[in-house]
Amino acid sequence: MSIDLSQFFEVFFEESFEGLDAMESELLNLEPGTEDKETINTIFRAAHSIKGGSGTFGFTSVSDFTHVLETLLDQIRDGQRDLTTEYVNLLLKSVDCLRTLLRALQAEETPDLEEADALRGKFEAILGMQSASVSDDSSSAAAEVTLNTYQIDFKPKPHLFKTGNEPLFMISELGELGDIETKAFYDAVPDIHQLHPDECFLSWRFFLTTDKEQRAIEEIFEWVEDDAEITIGVCGGIFEGERGAVSEESEQQSVHKTPTPTAATGSSPATNKELVKKAESKKSSDSSTSNSIRVGIDKVDSLINMVGELVITQAMLSQIGEQEITESTITALQEGLAQLAHNTRDLQENVMRIRMLPISFVFSRFPRLVRDISQKLNKQVELKLLGEQTELDKTVMEKISDPMVHLVRNSLDHGLEIPEQRIAAGKDPVGTVTLNAFHQGGNIVIEIMDDGQGLNTEKIRQKAIDNGLIQAHEELSSDEINELIFMPGFSTADEVSDISGRGVGMDVVRRNIQALNGSVEVSSARGVGSTFTIRLPLTLAILDGQLVQVAQHTYIIPLISIVESLQIDISKVSRVGKDLDVLRLRDEYIPILRLYEILNHQGAIEELDKTLLVVVESDNHKVGLLVDDLLAQQQVVIKSLEANYQKVDGISGATILGDGRVSLIVDISGLIKLSGLKRPGSQELLVEQHSNEVA
Repeated sequence: MSIDLSQFFEVFFEESFEGLDAMESELLNLEPGTEDKETINTIFRAAHSIKGGSGTFGFTSVSDFTHVLETLLDQIRDGQRDLTTEYVNLLLKSVDCLRTLLRALQAEETPDLEEADALRGKFEAILGMQSASVSDDSSSAAAEVTLNTYQIDFKPKPHLFKTGNEPLFMISELGELGDIETKAFYDAVPDIHQLHPDECFLSWRFFLTTDKEQRAIEEIFEWVEDDAEITIGVCGGIFEGERGAVSEESEQQSVHKTPTPTAATGSSPATNKELVKKAESKKSSDSSTSNSIRVGIDKVDSLINMVGELVITQAMLSQIGEQEITESTITALQEGLAQLAHNTRDLQENVMRIRMLPISFVFSRFPRLVRDISQKLNKQVELKLLGEQTELDKTVMEKISDPMVHLVRNSLDHGLEIPEQRIAAGKDPVGTVTLNAFHQGGNIVIEIMDDGQGLNTEKIRQKAIDNGLIQAHEELSSDEINELIFMPGFSTADEVSDISGRGVGMDVVRRNIQALNGSVEVSSARGVGSTFTIRLPLTLAILDGQLVQVAQHTYIIPLISIVESLQIDISKVSRVGKDLDVLRLRDEYIPILRLYEILNHQGAIEELDKTLLVVVESDNHKVGLLVDDLLAQQQVVIKSLEANYQKVDGISGATILGDGRVSLIVDISGLIKLSGLKRPGSQELLVEQHSNEVA
């Protein structure tokens, strides 16, 4: 029977990435020169698992690379080598390389082996150095190596194949430890009519001659210890005389040298390319990245309970519908509908909880980032992680990672001083970067804090003047000056580096966060440090919105974008250019955008003094949206227009209202571009360029 291994690919990739995360985390905890055997064993087991899994699925590029990495780890844990900073750095680079190889395989692409070959060459050079440095009396030393012969009895339980384990690969790993002879027992194989091809009826006895300790053998079988009967002992000890009795065994046994495994039981040899080709036929329309999520059983149980409540309510309403309509049945119907609304709301909340993951999935990447950058900058840095179990939507989490990397890199490069400067300032030579996350209302707040030198407001102000962002005579507060760092192309770095100073980054951070309906702000004290605060909605699937009427149409404006709503005082309205009206509001000039013109609607109210103005903010700019009326505020479920129809400028999505109508969700930034208020390539609004005309 041929077993299609491609059905297990996704589980393998998920577990492999988790193993790499564990390896990276433990490597960062290792102190060169110390012997933390438990940590090294954890790293070794993760690498061993990835090697075994990749070998099972025919991913030879991964298994071959992991083998040489595993050899070095084995020598370190056996005390043959001392752990050095060089080895830790090399192992960390190997983790990155394995991630790249696995991502390519997951995307069904041919991996680029250039980096893997270069790293493997370094490993082989290190491993070869030991043998090259052996003295001339190595032959006598080799003669002193103690060889033991072990007898291993391995009897799998019938369900072993169903767990995804393959005995042939375990036998192959035993063969790598030394000289091995194998006896297969097949007396338990039933008659062909009772034979189940997905069950294991074979058992084995191995005689292994090796210089390895028994622990090395135990590790090969530790993955199946609950799915098999395993006995290991030294011949001449508890198994004395067993090996000599081989020829007296039943005719239903065979003695042979270990074969090289090819694929799953019953399969012919399969190449990586063939396995991937099989997977392509099963490939779904989803993206190959992050298309699955692990859910706690408590969340699943809660969901099942909610569905049960819905079934009960539905049965009650069906029963009422079969009865004669009376005053009592109307009352019961109203109660049933109220219960249905309650159950639906609970079900919605529980479904949303499934998508919620702890932010530790994002935070876990920063220990490595901080370590690498601090080494490059010759700075001493301690990273503190707080609120790691704070949950947010998986989609938000995936999109917030890159902006956070920008901010942390900025804190390390610009914020924290080198040890000598910190000592001179009376500070601890070790700087601190703190990541904190917590819930606040319906949002999640993420703080990136450092105890560095803070923002240089004088330098920022002068740079802004030089770049024409502000005028020399303008009086700005420290907070207003600090906000200038989010302007496009703004940088105070004196030289370009691979860490920062290219004039890009902070504006991208704000733009990406605003694309998530969030905001970012900075506070700083000279010589004390800086704090960047990010506020995000817990989920992108549900939006708090303000319903507005434009002609006969209903639109939704995200509440997070709304500053205020007001009736227009016509005496404070001025005309800029040919057709742009602006409203003077507390010393600010707010451009008025007529939604009915932009969206091409007929029958809307055109007189300014008879309409309402919704003041919204986007990309640090305020504009006023002219609407006929304000309706209700409510949570709406966002549906993608691009996925279901096509991209529409000025519209970010759609939802279905309670009466069944489709309502479009306004994209403020897109509306500004659609209105022509912002010229291509310019970050200023038209009203800002002509501010002297309305002054």
